[in-house]
Amino acid sequence: MVERNTGTSILAHAIMILGALVVAFPIYLAFVASTHTSQEIMQTPMPLLPGSHLWASYSAALTGSGQDNASMPVARMMWVSFVTTTIITVGKISISLLSAFAVVYFRFPLRKLCFWAIFITLMLPVEVRIGPTYQVVADLGMINTYAGLSVPLIASATATFLFRQFFLTVPDELVEAARVDGAGPMRFFKDILVPLSSTSIAALFVIQFIYGWNQYLWPLISATSQDMYPIGVGIKQLIGTGDAAPEFNVIMATAVLAMLPPAVVVVLMQKWFIKGLVDTEK
Repeated sequence: MVERNTGTSILAHAIMILGALVVAFPIYLAFVASTHTSQEIMQTPMPLLPGSHLWASYSAALTGSGQDNASMPVARMMWVSFVTTTIITVGKISISLLSAFAVVYFRFPLRKLCFWAIFITLMLPVEVRIGPTYQVVADLGMINTYAGLSVPLIASATATFLFRQFFLTVPDELVEAARVDGAGPMRFFKDILVPLSSTSIAALFVIQFIYGWNQYLWPLISATSQDMYPIGVGIKQLIGTGDAAPEFNVIMATAVLAMLPPAVVVVLMQKWFIKGLVDTEK
């Protein structure tokens, strides 16, 4: 039995509190900046307490009623991000489940070669293959569409590998029992494998949702009009490069709003996310 040491416990809690403050302070600073005017933010030192322009800043961000660069409605950008992120997340999980199922439970020529071909694509991120990917998407007429923003990103070698490793731990007796009961491959997949994989699916959903929501480079080149900008690209466009001074209060309000959907997903699925990562009783 491990004995509790008061000094060690206090030190551990102090380190955790300090770490939490270091992580939370930039978020707090962004929120404070969103409640002041742009002129107040530019003062030295910048105010560290919330101001009185919270409603004005967030209203301007959501409706796009700001001036100059701050004219893109965040509501539209967040909708584009939500749609593309949902497609990416659901697509990655669905394709990875089916790919891992095929690699583990079907016997076909060059099966291992197919798996390793999938696995090797981990070394080929979007940045490496962005040129040919853009050419294919352009040839298919998917530039500046939801499909063009999401379809090139829905394959995931990492998720396929994780599901494959889990499927390998499923007892062969379950396969035999399903076969005796007359269950075909897809019924075995739907009624047994998918429910058993629920915690892994939940963990991957959180990871892939954040991955899709934070995409920047691919949407930057595949979205050619303002109404198809996701939130990551939109924040950069709000800053602008012209002579007009950026409205930093609106930009900070946009940044705070952009953090909310991933935070909500993590909070709502925290229990399943942790269980999917650490649960060993498969």
